[in-house]
Amino acid sequence: MIAFVQGPVAAVSAGLAVVEVGGVGLALQCTPATLAGLRLGEPVRLATSLVVREDSLTLFGFADDDERAVFEILQAAPGVGPKLAQAVLGVHSPDALRAAVASGDEKALVAVPGIGKAKAAKLLLEYKDKLGAPHGAVPAQKPVATGPAPWGEQLHSALVGLGYAPREADDAVAAVTPEAEAQSVPDVGALLRLALRGLNRAR
Repeated sequence: MIAFVQGPVAAVSAGLAVVEVGGVGLALQCTPATLAGLRLGEPVRLATSLVVREDSLTLFGFADDDERAVFEILQAAPGVGPKLAQAVLGVHSPDALRAAVASGDEKALVAVPGIGKAKAAKLLLEYKDKLGAPHGAVPAQKPVATGPAPWGEQLHSALVGLGYAPREADDAVAAVTPEAEAQSVPDVGALLRLALRGLNRAR
């Protein structure tokens, strides 16, 4: 098992980061919040989980070991594969998810693309005794001073990567623009969560 990768960031695109390790570029599927914390050319250490299928090997990257552990726990529920588990972590941090499950917050799970009300209710039961209690206060996302693209493009790509139509993503970016402009350095992770709440209300 590949526990982590460490090296300079060679590329960042929608849902994907490439980290150079020993002269080899490793492609990692990452959440938008994790990608938002990366800077081209700068060193990074990402916890990883390798998903093996008959026709593919996919490496998923995470900001820390806790996020990876939650990713693997999420897949223990019926009907939850790595893509949906990653989508959950794209909307909620590990502790925010623990808090939602502990309080039975169905709406928090419905905010994840691909999870409806019926599935959310089932997942709350599945995860109740598996995720445990929150470890502490939900950490703030790290702002990006200089990213691979302007915040609006990052946010748009992240929403499309989570399954929203480009037009929906356009509307969501427009909706959070006042909030972004009020920040000296737009926090893409926080803006993503704000955009997802707005999209969830609109559906």
